[in-house]
Amino acid sequence: MRTRLAWLSLIAALATAAPALAQAPAVPKSAKSAPEGEVAALILAGEESTLSSQMAGKISTIHVGLGEVFLKGEALIEFDCSEQRAQLQAADAEYRAARETHLARLRLQALGAAGELDVTLAAASVEKARSQVDYRRTQVAYCRVRAPFRGNVARLRVKPAESVPAGQALIDVVNPNLLKAQMFVPAAWVAWLRPGTQLTIHVREIGQSFPARVSKVNSRVDGVSQQLEVEARVDKGKGDLLPGMVGAAVFAQPRKP
Repeated sequence: MRTRLAWLSLIAALATAAPALAQAPAVPKSAKSAPEGEVAALILAGEESTLSSQMAGKISTIHVGLGEVFLKGEALIEFDCSEQRAQLQAADAEYRAARETHLARLRLQALGAAGELDVTLAAASVEKARSQVDYRRTQVAYCRVRAPFRGNVARLRVKPAESVPAGQALIDVVNPNLLKAQMFVPAAWVAWLRPGTQLTIHVREIGQSFPARVSKVNSRVDGVSQQLEVEARVDKGKGDLLPGMVGAAVFAQPRKP
């Protein structure tokens, strides 16, 4: 009798839940597996760098701000280098004095009033003084942090009047006009994927698509995920694509091995 009542209760519960199940929303398309030949692509800058201080000192001027454009070789940050410039002037003065001494020794040698050792030592002093000038000039060159390529400021890590040690990260720079895409594809694609393979990257956030071409294929498959890392050069054109965006990379007619 109890078994019959349990079955009747279960049938009644299913009958009550049937309308709710019929109205349940379908599985969204985004939750389904990606179409064959489509993988996620992370957009990266082809040229990017974190510029660090090559000297310890106090920052006097920052010439650029966040997102601003700069040219290759342009001074981005300057240090207070009054001490370094004074040391360069002192080294240059010592070099000139050593050179005049060497010339005087040569004249005396021609007159027989100076020996070969005196001339040799004077010449060595000139070389030593010249090396000090070159060294001080190199130190002064570190006073200006110059752009290694044309690009934009991605991050400023320091402020004016801040004292930093040698090796301190100062500024992050990127070239948003030269972009690449990083992707991880199934290991089975190694049978047909080659540098030069064409693909299209769709970026939903900006509603634009960009042609790309595979430039690098890793020589090792990840043993855990069984995926292969791939890089592609992206043709940005006049689009709004920026480093850090994520798109869907679609390979043209992917072939099965």
